Amino acid sequence: MGGGRVIRIRQAFRLIHINVVLVRHNLDEIILATHLFRPVRFLFYLSPWNWRRKPLKPRAQRLRMALEDLGPIFVKFGQIISTRRDLLPEDIAAELAKLQDRVPPFPGSEAKALMERAYGQPLSEVFQYFDENPLASASIAQVHAARLPDGREVVAKVLRPNIEQIIRRDVDLLYALANLAQRYWRDGRRLRPIEVVAEYEKTIFDELDLLREGASATQLRRNFQGSDDLYVPAVFWPQTRRNVMVMERISGVPVSDMETLRRHGVNLKLLAERGVEIFFTQVFRHNFFHADMHPGNIFVSTRTPEDPTYIAVDFGIMGTLTRQDQRYLAENFVAFFNRDYRRVAELHILSGWVSSDTRVDEFESAIRTVCEPIFERPLKDISFGHLLLRLFDTARRFNMEVQPQLVLLEKTLLNIEGLGRQLYPELDLWQTAKPFMERWMREQLGRRALVRSLRAQMPRWGETLPTLPSLLYETLQEGRTEITATAREVARIREEIRRANRRTVMAVLGASLLISAALLLGLDGFSPTMVWGAPWLVWVLGGAGLFFVLDILGGEN
Repeated sequence: MGGGRVIRIRQAFRLIHINVVLVRHNLDEIILATHLFRPVRFLFYLSPWNWRRKPLKPRAQRLRMALEDLGPIFVKFGQIISTRRDLLPEDIAAELAKLQDRVPPFPGSEAKALMERAYGQPLSEVFQYFDENPLASASIAQVHAARLPDGREVVAKVLRPNIEQIIRRDVDLLYALANLAQRYWRDGRRLRPIEVVAEYEKTIFDELDLLREGASATQLRRNFQGSDDLYVPAVFWPQTRRNVMVMERISGVPVSDMETLRRHGVNLKLLAERGVEIFFTQVFRHNFFHADMHPGNIFVSTRTPEDPTYIAVDFGIMGTLTRQDQRYLAENFVAFFNRDYRRVAELHILSGWVSSDTRVDEFESAIRTVCEPIFERPLKDISFGHLLLRLFDTARRFNMEVQPQLVLLEKTLLNIEGLGRQLYPELDLWQTAKPFMERWMREQLGRRALVRSLRAQMPRWGETLPTLPSLLYETLQEGRTEITATAREVARIREEIRRANRRTVMAVLGASLLISAALLLGLDGFSPTMVWGAPWLVWVLGGAGLFFVLDILGGEN
């Protein structure tokens, strides 16, 4: 009880701090707009912060700056919801995509102490050298240079102290705010803010497990082993723990440093096209993609500038698609660029992304309305990512369920495309992707794919085939038994109905005869032949009625 009260007090103080930050950035209209604060709205207008002149910065920019002031958890949350255009106005979504994870480093001595606790021994026994000055610092972890006993240069990524408790505190607060939004916000139920927070919670807590990140890096490295397109640093597993990950140290130029890339003579056109190829290779060939490919996580090797190679870091957020999603997505892309909007609508329904009771003609018309203006421009000027974004926005109007894997894909494609256009503004993404997509479609949907699938299934079929006759016999026997049992049950029910009908008829008949006998007995002036003081017809009718009633009672017993 006491612990719960302490948590609520902490949440209250955190809410006050959030309120102060919002007011500092003149975002108090967010507070005033909620139904919850309407009764006390006049207090806000009387408060001193409303007396000074408001700055002229756009609201989206003010919101981005406020989130950066609120700390790393809110920055991460803003980055994630920036991809949810169904939740946010266009200007805010675009501005939140610019959020920067700027966090001052924590002392290197603390990092050293955390690592020694993780290893259970002094750091001098694990590394020949460890630099306490961090190379980089972010909201979740920071990175230090080190050297292994065998002389290999590495980097050690260390989680921030108490980061799990800090994240839990702010996630609980986000849940509280989401509950309020769902209750008092007009669109709260439709947009399901609690589900948005749950999705964020899963993403950010996954990032706290560096063993998981190391496994993702190892998988991606294996996928691109021997490739000239992408290099993934090796993970050193003996030195890796849940809160510490040790990787090979790489040297490269940040992909956003255009001046240095040009100075080294890097082929920017080829580099931009390779970024697109890497994206489609990850999504459609490997079905395992780096879902956080913003410029801060991408470097370029300048060893062979005419044939440049990307270097990726930070593997905390990875995405996968089901085989069905892959296929529908590929067919969607092809149908889009063939302007076959009917097929696009049908694919959305077939995939289950949109409800099966959606009217195809209405959905097709909505897609056409969105896409035709886009296709009036040259292909090189069309944003593939924004096209996908507009498509999903349209689909959400037809109650498309939120697909977390597609949201990650959408975000990754926007990052890759933005990166490619920054490197080479004339990048024609469709011309670069089209050969890959057509080849993938042939491989996955053609005759060879069918033969390959049959080959893959053969061993399993070989194991199952000998047991099929006995399985078939058992199934048939069960079926016969079930059919016999069902037939018996039906016959029993039919007999019960027949008996019930007979009893009803006899009851009505018996009651009618008894009533008739009683009426005859009471009639004045009716004097036929008398038997034992009553007309003989009374005895006949009464006896027949009594017989029917006794027969019914006997049947029930």
